[in-house]
Parts: sequence; C-alpha cells; structure tokens
Amino acid sequence: MKFKILTLAVIILILTIFAAVSFGVQDDSQPSAYFPETIYKFTPVLDGDKVVHEFVIQNRGNAPLKVDRVKTG
Repeated sequence: MKFKILTLAVIILILTIFAAVSFGVQDDSQPSAYFPETIYKFTPVLDGDKVVHEFVIQNRGNAPLKVDRVKTG
C-alpha cells in the first residue's frame, strides 16, 4: 500500500514539474524580419547609369532587429 502511494506521489511530482517547464512563462522577445517586397525587376539601362532601389525591412518582433550582411543577387 505504501509503495502505491509513493509511486503515485512520484508520478504526480514528475507531471507537475513537466507541466511547469512546458507551460511556463515564455520569453517572446525576438526580432522578426518582414519584407513586403522581396524581388524587384530592374528595367534595362544604359551602361554607366546609376540604378537605385530601396528594399524595406520591417521588424515585427519584440526585440531590436540587427542586419549584419546584405548581398546582391
């Protein structure tokens, strides 16, 4: 009888700890980059003409967004 009660108590303790870890307060403070426009098709230009287009990056997260590198394709 004591063994059953002890086993049940251990199982309840394990489940309680698991629930506390799984459903505890989560930190959602992460950056989230959003690009309204990901592709821009340039029109033909003469050799030597300057071509400029600005891509907008929006941070939809809760923490600062840091852009480390930008590469052209």
